Amino acid sequence: MKNSKKVIAVIVAVMLAVVGVFAACSKPADNGDTTKAANVKDVKVGFIFLHDENSTYDLNFINGAKEACEELGVDYVLKTNVPESNECYEAAADLVDQGCNVVFADSFSHEDFLIQAAKEFPDVQFCHATGTKAHTENLANFHNAFASIYEGRYLAGVAAGLKLNEIKEAGKLKGSVPKMGYVGAYTYAEVISGYTSFYLGAKSVCPDVVMDVKFTGSWYDEAAEKEAAQALIDGGADLISQHADSMGAPTACENAGVPDVSYNGSTVDACPNTFIVSSRINWAPYFKHMVECAQKGEAIEADWTGTIATGSVELTAVNEKAAAKDTQAKIDAVKADLEAGKIHVFDTANFTVGGKTLDTYMADVDTDAEFKGDTEVVKDGYFHESEMRSAPYFDVNIDGITLLNTAF
Repeated sequence: MKNSKKVIAVIVAVMLAVVGVFAACSKPADNGDTTKAANVKDVKVGFIFLHDENSTYDLNFINGAKEACEELGVDYVLKTNVPESNECYEAAADLVDQGCNVVFADSFSHEDFLIQAAKEFPDVQFCHATGTKAHTENLANFHNAFASIYEGRYLAGVAAGLKLNEIKEAGKLKGSVPKMGYVGAYTYAEVISGYTSFYLGAKSVCPDVVMDVKFTGSWYDEAAEKEAAQALIDGGADLISQHADSMGAPTACENAGVPDVSYNGSTVDACPNTFIVSSRINWAPYFKHMVECAQKGEAIEADWTGTIATGSVELTAVNEKAAAKDTQAKIDAVKADLEAGKIHVFDTANFTVGGKTLDTYMADVDTDAEFKGDTEVVKDGYFHESEMRSAPYFDVNIDGITLLNTAF
């Protein structure tokens, strides 16, 4: 009987030890940048970000990643400050080594390095924001995603146009007509699509508005962005917006007392007197989608485009201290018309190119080395942005917008 008790005790001890080992193995590794959550169906997601939380662009992705993964209860790893170089491939390979079976990267020139990783690790799903090659690479495990942010920028432009009208009615314009300034990173279609939709939103309520654009040649350079915004202000801009990732432009506006429409998040805490509103892509819906597809073993689309309806295109709360009266009500009305298809951002009746209506345009959707147009995108009276692939391809220079530099 005593021997039986000893045997039972040994068995119990071994079972407890096994359970302890299993529990330890089931926990995510604590390697500094891993955030722990309950594992679900063996999905672990790795994220590659160009910058860190100091970039409004990357912070927007980081927040979406945390929200989606924590809601779904999957483990995830965040890698920040990963440049658009072979370091991106190395980061992706390291994430695979850490057990990630879904990997996402957030910057345009991460794409080729992520494709390299996708070819090497066919059992891992690789997803990429703003890229253009998924539909031509035809890899079952490489995918592009974006959103109809041009609709969000259009709405933000409406807020800008209302503010310009208020300034004009008060007799405080710097010049003879309302002028906006726009700080852009590069002369990519993504940036052109963004500032054009913003301008058209403003023009829809302030018909005589014009806009100057100054490029910095960097997605994140606070000094250059601040300098560009100041140059635009000195050049007569009554309001500033941006497609660049630092606080440079908003800070310049707050210092100068010039209204500002930012991007990717509210800057009201730092710029309470000048911030009006901001548009952003909410990436949480896509992150949830890609994880759920992986969990179910379902294919992820080569190109996925989020919309206002999917919750992927959002505006921050309007700062009533800086915005024109009834701005929110107007935004709500225009948003409803966009969702209903009553308004198309790039309606060709609302802009001209060289004084003429744009009735045909071959866009560079397939993105070859020579950037030649390959797809007709004007039909039914408007330019069909982000319908042939997820990333923007609107790269038309329309009347009313002046580019102050084009080297980037």
